[in-house]
Amino acid sequence: MSPSSRRSPAPGTLRVLPGGRAHPGLWREGDPVGRRQFVDVGPVDLETGGHLPAVRVAYETWGTLAADRSNAVLVEHALTGDSHVAGPAQAGHPSPGWWDWAIGPGRAIDTDRWFVVATNVLGGCQGSTGPSSAAPDGRPWGSRFPYVTVRDQVAVEAAVADALGIDAWALVIGGSMGGMRALEWAISRPERVRAVAPLATAALSTGDQIAWAHAQLAAIRSDPAWHGGDYYDVADGRGPVAGMGVARQIAHATYRSAVELDTRFGRRAQDGEQPLGGGGRFAVQSYLDHHAGKLARRFDPGSYVALTEAILSHDVGRGRGGVTAALGRVTARPLVLGVDSDRLYLPEHSVEIAAALPGAPEPVIVSSDHGHDGFLIEADQVAPHIRGLLDEV
Repeated sequence: MSPSSRRSPAPGTLRVLPGGRAHPGLWREGDPVGRRQFVDVGPVDLETGGHLPAVRVAYETWGTLAADRSNAVLVEHALTGDSHVAGPAQAGHPSPGWWDWAIGPGRAIDTDRWFVVATNVLGGCQGSTGPSSAAPDGRPWGSRFPYVTVRDQVAVEAAVADALGIDAWALVIGGSMGGMRALEWAISRPERVRAVAPLATAALSTGDQIAWAHAQLAAIRSDPAWHGGDYYDVADGRGPVAGMGVARQIAHATYRSAVELDTRFGRRAQDGEQPLGGGGRFAVQSYLDHHAGKLARRFDPGSYVALTEAILSHDVGRGRGGVTAALGRVTARPLVLGVDSDRLYLPEHSVEIAAALPGAPEPVIVSSDHGHDGFLIEADQVAPHIRGLLDEV
């Protein structure tokens, strides 16, 4: 296992559709690489019995790795994030870094001091092996892509760390789905994690969270362009982006709070439109439509399904004697952070995590009107706690 070419992945790793037209939302061979680097980690046996004969992971780094390799920080992205945590939009990266305020010289994770690594998760669509990647027969995996769990994703990230020569992380940090992986790292590989920061997440996916996810999966799978997951070779279609748009609207409503949506939009009509009587939209409807379209330009529905199913797999206590026993394995210095207005990953979930982590202080509960996305938005409240944790490390 070793880092491969920084210029481009090996031929055939990612699929270009007939006639050179590519399904929107996925990074593919021949596109600008941007800041991406790549590691081939070889074959991977999956938790539920599946097998991937070859796995490639895209990743990005910031800062300089110390000679003793003691200053490495792993940043874990959420469901529709990727490895581009920091930096501007540029060739290969259609959006600015999703956590740009947190990473860089003098920022919460100071890259003059720390070496930051962010991977694109297994099952993703921005350079790592996922449903759009080529299977051994040269065709996209599509519906044949095996079920991947959070534990599988962390096992692959551990292989990336091995390839980079990083025996232990000074900190593993992430929010939402990224927080799930951070917890899994600290539980399954305690000797490799000196500090852990799960933000706006839970120790297991609850019935309520599974219910919201089910509606999103149904929206994508009911799109006629889904083709059972095998839409990548359909030359005259764009894939189930309409279904993914509905899924994104459902999800985005859970990512924001009722207070924000009522205060920001209320019952105001969208400019130039008349919702009463039909044919027009309220402003909040236009807002959700905007986010649906925005996601379609940078994400793949197949990855949305695969990663949502991975979220549903999340239960740190599975096979470990329950959540409390599993969290009791953690030896890393913890920072647990929730958002008071989060209606997807409730503040109580952060309280439950902190209560079971050995030596953990009370969780930090950020005050925000932005709901779940508060961990991404409330820089003034979140950054000092990250900086303080790293100072302790």
